[in-house]
Amino acid sequence: MNLRASQSPLLVAGAALLALGLSGCSTAAGASGGATDTAAADGSYAVDANTLVFGVVPDSADTQTNYQPLMDYIAKETGKKVEYHESTDYAALIEAAIAGKVDVASFSGFTYITATNNGAKLTPISSIITEKGQEPGYYSEAIVPKGSAIKTLADFAGKRVCFVDPASTSGYLFPSYNLLKAGVDPQKDITPVFAGKHDVSVQKVGEGKECDAGFAEDSEVEKSDKVVSIAKTMVPGAPLVYADALPKDVSAQLVKILANVTVDDIVAAGVTSADSDGFRSVFYGTKPVDDAYYDVIRDICKKTDAKQCQS
Repeated sequence: MNLRASQSPLLVAGAALLALGLSGCSTAAGASGGATDTAAADGSYAVDANTLVFGVVPDSADTQTNYQPLMDYIAKETGKKVEYHESTDYAALIEAAIAGKVDVASFSGFTYITATNNGAKLTPISSIITEKGQEPGYYSEAIVPKGSAIKTLADFAGKRVCFVDPASTSGYLFPSYNLLKAGVDPQKDITPVFAGKHDVSVQKVGEGKECDAGFAEDSEVEKSDKVVSIAKTMVPGAPLVYADALPKDVSAQLVKILANVTVDDIVAAGVTSADSDGFRSVFYGTKPVDDAYYDVIRDICKKTDAKQCQS
């Protein structure tokens, strides 16, 4: 990516990252094993030593379905119950991480940076890839309804533009940066609409009622025949992370099982639900990433003076 400095601040949707309530945990995955009820002396858990809370951002209506086999795998390998925690929005997951309410999580790159900038103690393990040989990363796509007269990002000026969430990497940070490069100030030159999820952003743009144009990640864009992509940017792959508060042996085990795992490894471990077209379409395996991998996001934060990045 070619990064160019801009002095225009990004749009902030209220106090999105301040003192938000946490969404409750739900839907346990897997069965608890031989873990004790008392946390190890060298660490602590979001709930207890028998449980790992798996946090996710609410990317689409299929979020839990997409992650269930991976959570079942973690449960089988660790012998712990895995609780699914889908926050109400990105900011709520950030707040949950800061408060120590998740043990393992799938963040976007931007939410990871925002969470750690605001005090969350997290360590990246890996990023999910969807095809063999692929490197971590995916595309943020600028989309318009089929047949739209909008052809470039510069044409977004004066339009109603769908974003995903103020803390979304591919659904807000990179789109806003790219708009600034195209001479469109996301604070002044457009009317923003926050859809909440990538699939909803695609849907609203396709309908052409609430949004004239918008942004979403590539995996959701390709599902729709009502929108076309007019620009796209590669963004760093979303990290799977563990909470640094976990006992060292538990975090080491999570790194071992999640740093380089393929869908076939998960099936071989006895998680037969992973052997489906649906899961294989969103998960081939994982590749290790570290904190430095997300420096490009920090760079954009500095160049745009994005308030969401700041502590």
